[in-house]
Amino acid sequence: MGRALRGGLGACGTSGGAARIVGLRYTFSLASARVLSSRIREFALSNTVHPTAIVSPRAELGSGNHIGAFAVIEDDVRLGNNNRIAGHVVVKRYTQMGNNNAAYETAVLGGEPQDLKFKNMASYLRIGDDNVFREGVTVNRASKPDAATVLGDGNFLMCTAHIGHDCQVGNHVVMAPSAGLGGHVSVGDRAFISGGVMVHQFTHIGTLAMVGGNAKITQDVLPYMIADGNPAEVRGLNVVGLKRAGLSREDIAMLKDAYRILFTRGRLLEDALRELTAIDSAHVAQLVGFIRNAKRSFHRARD
Repeated sequence: MGRALRGGLGACGTSGGAARIVGLRYTFSLASARVLSSRIREFALSNTVHPTAIVSPRAELGSGNHIGAFAVIEDDVRLGNNNRIAGHVVVKRYTQMGNNNAAYETAVLGGEPQDLKFKNMASYLRIGDDNVFREGVTVNRASKPDAATVLGDGNFLMCTAHIGHDCQVGNHVVMAPSAGLGGHVSVGDRAFISGGVMVHQFTHIGTLAMVGGNAKITQDVLPYMIADGNPAEVRGLNVVGLKRAGLSREDIAMLKDAYRILFTRGRLLEDALRELTAIDSAHVAQLVGFIRNAKRSFHRARD
């Protein structure tokens, strides 16, 4: 009778007739040795895996992925192509990642939600393409069965940033060091969240909004605006961000008109919204829709 062995795809070899493959269980026999050899050869040809990394045989990897020293890829993970998983990164169970992402040292992707009500269940973290997760970033999977925390494409998360369970993050979002999103937060495309910002659960940050460093966000942040302070207040239009995003002078001028109408002292919100709907601008229309859908109200400018 052969000897049952445990080991992973990351570390493999033979010693005294005993094969070692981390995360796989094999009975040593000629047939199983051939299967094992074929599996290792196929895997090695398509991906680069450091000998100390641990990759579950229940993980699905595309091609061209680089898995660094002491990295861990758990069961039920799906990686696309050309992802770079640096040393000591942990990609947790039920994480699904697209192509060309980079996770730097000690990042933890897909950890269980930090929610007292959470019970062990299948929920997901879904990551698009071309995202960067710098050192120490943590992203939690969703808190409900079959639900997902979702990140789009081209996001840049600087060191120790945190994204909580059930968050929905768009495309080309930047989170600076130590910024944190509570559970169920949504962030629009091209938003910029500065260092040390703490965002309350269930809030929404609009497209092309900018949040200043160490701000305390307890309500929604309007698209195209700058919010800063503790408690946060709207400080003006994010003109630099709008220009970088390619908005025309005419677009920016109409958003400036919208800002003036919205925050004129003494004007009722419904009156302001009616006036805003008369402006022929897709961006102003998005601003109006955001306000009408705000469930936690929104941060306003100081009177």
